[in-house]
Amino acid sequence: MTFPEWTKPGIYGALGGAIAISILGFNFGGWTTGGSAREMAEDMASEAVTTAMVPVCLSMAAADPARLEKTALVQEASTFNRSRVLMDTGWATLPGTDTPSRDLANACLPGLELDGS
Repeated sequence: MTFPEWTKPGIYGALGGAIAISILGFNFGGWTTGGSAREMAEDMASEAVTTAMVPVCLSMAAADPARLEKTALVQEASTFNRSRVLMDTGWATLPGTDTPSRDLANACLPGLELDGS
């Protein structure tokens, strides 16, 4: 069986076009792989949980009998260390977990209305 003379350049052209479309699609067209989509979904879910838990953090701070002392500790800390100090107060611990969340501490700090934060 013989192929027409244009077959070889046609196959190379189709292959080159598929590669070019793939490169353009993944780099500029917004295409993602399954792993990237899963990672983006997990990040969005984590952000949503953190945002939803900020009122819980603030209510825990308001209900704490040692609120004034702990707030003073957070306020005295440098801006860089405030989230760590807030984590030490226990207000940034998600219900059902034993360890505090740095993301929740960072999100909760503006709600505490500290001077200069």
